[in-house]
Amino acid sequence: MKKNRILTLVMSLVLCIGMLAGCGKSTEISDKTAAHQSGEEKYNIVCTTFPQYDWVREIIGDNQEKFQLTLLLDKGVDLHSYQPTAEDIAKISKADLFIYVGGESDEWVDDAWKEATNPDKKAVNLLETIGDKAKEEEIVEGMQGEEEEEAVEEEEVEYDEHVWLSVKNAISFVETISEKIQAIDSESAQVYDKNAKDYIAKLEELDGAYENAVKDAPVQTVLFGDRFPFRYLADDYGLKYYAAFVGCSAESEASFETITFLAGKVDELGLNTIFTIEGSDQKIANTIKENTKNKNQSILEMNSLQSITSKDVDGGVTYLQVMKENLEALKKAVLQEG
Repeated sequence: MKKNRILTLVMSLVLCIGMLAGCGKSTEISDKTAAHQSGEEKYNIVCTTFPQYDWVREIIGDNQEKFQLTLLLDKGVDLHSYQPTAEDIAKISKADLFIYVGGESDEWVDDAWKEATNPDKKAVNLLETIGDKAKEEEIVEGMQGEEEEEAVEEEEVEYDEHVWLSVKNAISFVETISEKIQAIDSESAQVYDKNAKDYIAKLEELDGAYENAVKDAPVQTVLFGDRFPFRYLADDYGLKYYAAFVGCSAESEASFETITFLAGKVDELGLNTIFTIEGSDQKIANTIKENTKNKNQSILEMNSLQSITSKDVDGGVTYLQVMKENLEALKKAVLQEG
């Protein structure tokens, strides 16, 4: 996934525009500061993914009018296939705060952020925020690996980017984002601190609900006839998992060996549920089901929050809501309900 080469022309264009505008930069800086303080200009916060966007909304609360909040991935395109436009990069270059995941899919960010024109720019890299809690992509037994595209390149460590699917991680992210927003708008720092703490209390309650659902459950394994972006969540609560592909995989056709292995695991473990993620045609899950002995498993969806659209946002979708829905689906599997 090498996006930097694709973005060379876009970055050159943005850089040229920035150079042309550079002559009056010192005057512009002082004017911008004064405009923020007077309320004539909004603080710009740019987020790549929906969870970040929703956390910011919770933190700023009733102070929405003081911010210009932008969600870049707002058309249902997930992180792995997103290509920033010149307009997107221009928004980033002016951002007071830029929030991004920081994995391989965000390789383009370094160049874009380097040319940002805001001297007071701040950023939150989610993978850096959790530090050594970041997990490398792993291929578990039975999982179909990616075909090697560039065998001559040295193998690099690739981290699992789906860090937002851990409620425990979300708590850390909200704390960090809140600190950055308080630094941007210090006049309302106490408000943002309170909003963040209130929201974190809700996240902690949800984390506890996940803990309670799993700890004494008769089943401690989940199986996905799909990609598996939920490794952080599974590890948080001690769940084992089997899946057709890793979370960042671009594969869509499972091999005979993969199907046979997963169907055998359903039978061996007595699983009553086969999971997919949002947007799946459920073809692989149904094929697994048809290759089991009983052929009576439920096929349920867990939402990885990668394909949220502007329409969903306008409809009131929230991070907490989706993660609660994921919990209900998980309970049906581990508690053998239905």
